[in-house]
Amino acid sequence: MNQSFRIEHDFLGEKQIPNNVYYGVQTLRAKENFNITGITNASEPLFIEAFAHVKKAAAMANRDCGVLEPKIAEAIIYACDRIIAGEFHDQFVTDLIQGGAGTSVNMNANEVIANIGLEYLGHEKGQYEFLHPNNHVNCSQSTNDTYPTAIMMAVHFKVKVYLQALAELRDSFRRKAEEFKNVLKMGRTQLQDAVPMTLGQEFHGWSTTLNDDIVHLTEAQEKLTEINMGATAIGTSINTPEGYPQLCVKYLAQLTKLPMTLAPDLIEATSDMGSYVLVSAMLKRSAIKISKICNDLRLLSSGPRAGLNEIKLPPMQPGSSIMPGKVNPVIPEVVNQTAFYVMGADLTICMAAEAGQLQLNVMEPVIAFSLFTSMNYMINAIHTLRTKCIEGITANVEVCREEVMRSIGIVTALNPLLGYETAASIAKEALATGKAIHDIVVLERKLVTQEMWDEIYTFENMVRPVYRKG
Repeated sequence: MNQSFRIEHDFLGEKQIPNNVYYGVQTLRAKENFNITGITNASEPLFIEAFAHVKKAAAMANRDCGVLEPKIAEAIIYACDRIIAGEFHDQFVTDLIQGGAGTSVNMNANEVIANIGLEYLGHEKGQYEFLHPNNHVNCSQSTNDTYPTAIMMAVHFKVKVYLQALAELRDSFRRKAEEFKNVLKMGRTQLQDAVPMTLGQEFHGWSTTLNDDIVHLTEAQEKLTEINMGATAIGTSINTPEGYPQLCVKYLAQLTKLPMTLAPDLIEATSDMGSYVLVSAMLKRSAIKISKICNDLRLLSSGPRAGLNEIKLPPMQPGSSIMPGKVNPVIPEVVNQTAFYVMGADLTICMAAEAGQLQLNVMEPVIAFSLFTSMNYMINAIHTLRTKCIEGITANVEVCREEVMRSIGIVTALNPLLGYETAASIAKEALATGKAIHDIVVLERKLVTQEMWDEIYTFENMVRPVYRKG
């Protein structure tokens, strides 16, 4: 089939652009130049919609400031509304990682919006004399304020999704904590027997640590609402009319329902990546904690005959091509690996934030890529962990209790009554002979009566100890 083309130009020369696409010459150059990840901005709808909100707010502010004709502003707003509604996302074809500090993404948006607007005005794509990507869509703007603002908004929205996933996982652990509240088990430190606890307490501890991350990540998310719209190139607001920055931010807050505010120092805000670093650090923090929980789950479910075997994870697939009947903890394993990626991505973000020079950080594309992919992967991993693992965990109640009663660690409860030295000698004898603590203390040495033993080692006292001095 023959495909028709239009000719577009920039100051480097002319390019043939297929007539069926809405992007233009600068987007095509970026498409040709940056084949890095194979992941385009079209994969991040929140980012595209955020960019459309930025362009819409800018058009409204420019209209009110008298630097855009109302008819032109109307066409830009119309185009942005269609993008916000989910249309034309496939026209955002530039790679998420690229050179140029995001210029290609900004021009991709400018060209798509211009061509949608041209059709709205009754013109053909590419007839930029009527609605120009730079002169009109990019009026009073620079990549250096539109691109970071769109990233901040998209990350803010995505953090909200991530927080919801964390909350659902936290609640799942809380439900299991209630289910297992009467399951007595042995606590361990340094992989050695410590003192008794309940399986419910263990699961509740995991829910508490996740809730702590929700609090801190929510605080970090608030840093993403201070933006540099109106800063233009370096923060001096060159080429903007009086009052434009404040008006643009006001419209953006109204459109997005986010508490957007104008940064007090636009020079600083244009070059600083501190908000991204903070969000990434909190994301890494939660990934580390979730990975640690997965390590614990794998240990507690190890066996089933030669391991701890305190809990059973839902069997998801055969675990070996050679060993019949083997089932592996594949869900915690995949979450571990996802967390490792996030930890590495955080280092990328830190290095990219540090690598900016003077008034602009040109490494922002890889920061955006790392934040987007990390949250996407962790959201999927958290959902998988919750639905395919946590919700189906069962307790091996008898195994847990037997481990407590034959453990050396329970001698700790006798310290206040008998003293550390005597308790240590009991533990040493038990280790050497394999005898139970009960038999040594009650039957052989007769250090406590059976009634006293029963009182000390009630379920309640083992999980919520009451001090008893001898």
